[in-house]
Amino acid sequence: MRFVDYGAGGPPEVLRLAACEPPAPAAGELLIDVAFAGVNRPDCAQRIGRYPPPSGASPIIGLEVSGRVAALGAGVERWRVGDAVCALTPGGGYAERCVVPAAHCLPIPEGMALPEAAALPETCFTVWDNVFARAALQPGESFLVHGGAGGIGATAIQMASAFGARVMATVGSGDKSGFCTEAGAHRVINYREQDFVAEAMDFTEGRGVDVILDMVGGSYLERDLAALALDGRIALIAFMGGARAEIDIVPILRKRATLTGSTLRPRTVAQKAAIARALELNWWPKLADPRLRPTVHRIFDLADAAAAHALMESSAHSGKIVLAVGTP
Repeated sequence: MRFVDYGAGGPPEVLRLAACEPPAPAAGELLIDVAFAGVNRPDCAQRIGRYPPPSGASPIIGLEVSGRVAALGAGVERWRVGDAVCALTPGGGYAERCVVPAAHCLPIPEGMALPEAAALPETCFTVWDNVFARAALQPGESFLVHGGAGGIGATAIQMASAFGARVMATVGSGDKSGFCTEAGAHRVINYREQDFVAEAMDFTEGRGVDVILDMVGGSYLERDLAALALDGRIALIAFMGGARAEIDIVPILRKRATLTGSTLRPRTVAQKAAIARALELNWWPKLADPRLRPTVHRIFDLADAAAAHALMESSAHSGKIVLAVGTP
């Protein structure tokens, strides 16, 4: 099968097509004929050597796919060969065939095309686990997401607004404001021109934000605390702005703040299966609404994975980037 190899790692240009034997599903796994694969920032981190796959996972880049079931491992009962699925993968998505735990697969939402479905798993799993499970966002609460025009950000806006939260998002350029508003944000903040703390306080009439989803880290953390409401929660999922921060502990105590953080890939099969079940129960029925489907910014051929990574790292996109891998 064809797959994208990153060799010894480096800039996007190291990505190239190569060939290897396809994997075989073990007990409890599916083999998927991959039609499309989502592109995510952790893929770029793996390419440069900062996000190695967990033990036992495929070394091939790629954390989410859509396609059709090609073979069943022992003990798999729900799925049949030929079923259309999307899946969170521990690795291996940038390839014509990919093995995934059957419990991490989800049906294609009604009316959704395979390219859109490939853009669902990584962002939906991440947002559900961090915003709704860990930070416990409730209807009527206020929510702020940094990087609202990216894949995670757009999904967070859609999910939070669909479940009744009042949503703010930060962006780095004015041309992304409309994208976030269309996704469901009630206020969009250009962080290059506006102070998101002041804007958050204005939006909440001085109360502060109930939940913040932060993928920036670094100096943003102290400002997140300044924008936070009493009993507010911060979910930290990345550190694009730096892995170290110096903060004043007093606001944490005074606001009874909760700071939580997580990464998805190292979680156990059972933990990710529980997130999949929660998504299918709570979010998948809502995806019948076309307004809540992921926005695919651009589809690249598998052979053009380097260009897809370059676009991802430029942050010039709004929504998701997807690779066309095989036959839909």
